Amino acid sequence: MLRLEPNAATLGATIHGLDLRQPLGDAAFRAVLHALGQYAVLRLPNQQLHPRQLAAFSRRFGHIQTSVSGRYHHAEAPEVGILSNIVENGVNIGIPDAGQDWHTDMSYTATRGFINVLHAIQVPTRNGRPLGDTRFADMRAAYATLPEDWKQRIEPLTATHDFNVFWQNMAARPGSSRPPLTPAERAKRPPATHPLVLRHPISGTPVLYCNPGYAERIDGVSPAESADILGYLFAHQRQPRFQHAHHWQVGDVLLWDHLATLHTAVADYTAAEPRLMHRCQVMADQVFSPEFQRQWLDAA
Repeated sequence: MLRLEPNAATLGATIHGLDLRQPLGDAAFRAVLHALGQYAVLRLPNQQLHPRQLAAFSRRFGHIQTSVSGRYHHAEAPEVGILSNIVENGVNIGIPDAGQDWHTDMSYTATRGFINVLHAIQVPTRNGRPLGDTRFADMRAAYATLPEDWKQRIEPLTATHDFNVFWQNMAARPGSSRPPLTPAERAKRPPATHPLVLRHPISGTPVLYCNPGYAERIDGVSPAESADILGYLFAHQRQPRFQHAHHWQVGDVLLWDHLATLHTAVADYTAAEPRLMHRCQVMADQVFSPEFQRQWLDAA
């Protein structure tokens, strides 16, 4: 039987009673969807999964997006990406610097990202404390607390999001091993445009859909006005009052809602402290469709 344990924070909850090695039944899937709409970040602890089982669970929520480079995926489950600082035979087995700044995954694609599903295989610890937290910021609360004149100002606006913005920022960091994107890789991820205010498909709550990682410019305004708007929104949405940190434990499966949150990975561990995560990146190709909403969201 499922039991929901909310966090004492702006967002997040733990779901007890799910074994993801088993197919997710319809009632459980509906319950997870509604919990996701309410809490935005869900922890499912003590999961021992083969990557194929992680992919099967993730696929219930939508199409799984693979990496732009075609590297760092599991040999037996190509939909499952690998995030890791582990080096074998002189080569990284996964992406070593994934997500190390505030962003929203897949905002740079025409079909937005829906959820990230991460399974913790190895978690670095130091003096008994887990390292490598993932921090989240609640974009429902960020929108709700905007001054009314700002809500009116941004309601009709859109922003262009570009994958290369985040990639270049990460590649410019000291010690980064990221090469520049090739023209072919850039062509796979052309910029996309999205409204700044999004109505969440599960809850209907308005969300501030804009992030420092990928939002490049506000469309239809001068560069100066674009910089003014983005600067204000980025500072507003990263306030500590909107944030929650997840402290990883081995076996955690964490689902988080890209539509309602920003996130960043905390790189407070060294190369000698191994971290290994398996990831499925699920797109919002289903959740906005009327058929999906009638089947899964209209019923309580």
